[in-house]
Amino acid sequence: MTPTRILGVDPGLRRTGWGVIEVLANRLTFVACGTVLSDDSEQLAHRLLALHKGLTEVVAGYGPDEAAVEQTFVNKDATATLKLGQARGIAMLVPAQAGLFVAEYAPNLVKKTVVGSGHADKKQIHLMIKVLLPKADPKSDDAADALAVAITHAHHRTSHNLAAILR
Repeated sequence: MTPTRILGVDPGLRRTGWGVIEVLANRLTFVACGTVLSDDSEQLAHRLLALHKGLTEVVAGYGPDEAAVEQTFVNKDATATLKLGQARGIAMLVPAQAGLFVAEYAPNLVKKTVVGSGHADKKQIHLMIKVLLPKADPKSDDAADALAVAITHAHHRTSHNLAAILR
């Protein structure tokens, strides 16, 4: 059996976290993680392009088999929510362009899967990442969140893949 490589993405307009893991049966292995940044002073289109380029490099460099993206939560600032949605669109587009299956997970499901509580905080996610992936050392909350998204997909991928096949 060969492991399945999963890319997890935590989309954001300023910082998009990414994490790559491998799963073989019930074993998870850390591969890499990081953050793609965009410049706040740039025009929106150029910021989205920076995210696209960065994620394209990650996909090309690590060759994932599947991808998972955290769903956007809606907040009171409609403009910020719209911009986050555009960044999330880039996060879904890049792996789809590479021919990957792209799953989506709600933030509460990611927290519940990784920590055991749908209302866990960033510190709890970091701690559980270290337990589940001892070699991982995410330098940002965004990278840790992306690894959590990848772990969530590793645990739920069978049901997602089956649902995609049945559609």
